[in-house]
Amino acid sequence: MDIPGFPARKGALKMLDAVLNRGETLDMAANGALQGIRSGPDKALARALAGEALRWLIDLDALIDSATRLPLAPDAKARSVLRLMLAGWLRLDTPPHAVIATGLELLSGGPRRLAHGVFSALVRQDAKLPAVPTLPPQVAERWAGRAPAIASGLAVPPPLDLSLRDPAETALWAERLDGTSLAPGHVRLARGTAVENLVGFDAGAWWVQDLAASLPARLLGAGAGRRVLDLCAAPGGKTLQLAAAGWQVTAVERSAKRAERIDQNLARLNLSAEVVIADALQWQPAEPFDAVLLDAPCTATGTARRHPDVLHRIGPRQIAEMAELQAALLARAASWIKPGGQLVYAVCSLEQAEGGAQAQQVSLKPDPIRADELPAGLSPSSEGWLRTDPGMLADAGGLDGFFVARFRA
Repeated sequence: MDIPGFPARKGALKMLDAVLNRGETLDMAANGALQGIRSGPDKALARALAGEALRWLIDLDALIDSATRLPLAPDAKARSVLRLMLAGWLRLDTPPHAVIATGLELLSGGPRRLAHGVFSALVRQDAKLPAVPTLPPQVAERWAGRAPAIASGLAVPPPLDLSLRDPAETALWAERLDGTSLAPGHVRLARGTAVENLVGFDAGAWWVQDLAASLPARLLGAGAGRRVLDLCAAPGGKTLQLAAAGWQVTAVERSAKRAERIDQNLARLNLSAEVVIADALQWQPAEPFDAVLLDAPCTATGTARRHPDVLHRIGPRQIAEMAELQAALLARAASWIKPGGQLVYAVCSLEQAEGGAQAQQVSLKPDPIRADELPAGLSPSSEGWLRTDPGMLADAGGLDGFFVARFRA
């Protein structure tokens, strides 16, 4: 099949199936679904199609159901193909004739005729998506009062955030990269930028890191040669922050492959840290640290802007499993701190069970986060914790969802 754009649609269909029917992450799904695609643009298109279909899934299904006499099964191939066709037309501005030429090739027989008829009917009706994606009901219930604001922050993929090795050069790099800054050491660029082609990449002047993801390490301040433990350290952004801030960093990461990425980034930025490949539930340090940063494994629902699969594959079971792991890691981390030292606990999750419920169980003394430690527009909760979500800083491009709490031994 040599129809231009067809390999991308085929790959996107495989990705949707892996996420919705097998519970894989979008990144995991892409690894398998895109293996046979050599073209970089086709791979990018497949990711974009699958991502937009997942981002707007509830609304796309509503359009499909409005144009069918009998409802299609949720896992029907024709429904998945129509989701991709509509995402291409309504979100990626692909002309309808091109959508038909590439999308219908994924089907045959009766399902093909059905998809053609449904899509053509919606085109004739000049169908539209709402301004804001509709959240799955169970997700909206969990996120409660913040759900509408969060949903508004999910309408488009996020911009590109960079963390600078030298925060004193913030104005310089914002100008050189034609970006904006929301905090010292941060530069924000328009999405779609090819990272490797940007000035400063090879020189190790910066690394990619969402603004919200940079906040936990910022709350430990300057290291001045003190020792810090970065638990569950991959992909390494916080390790880089801490090393650049003058800490002696020990970074513990369970995955050897992910630990290799930390080493690569340290080398590119000419920073140093001790990288230990170990399970934090089994590993034991020789002596306590001045500070511990635990950015714990989590459901990652706070990253829905860039990983919309979390809207459809995360439920009570996954949240409970992560909460159990987080509690175990927190108990160990709290025992590895010198008297007077600090612990920062963080998760990129919007779930109460992974955030506030965990912080309430920590045996250490709370060390409340202050407003003057945060970028303008963010403020701590009454408990002294920080909660961010995609509905915040909307006029500046938003940010990921994080929970952060700080404690003192």
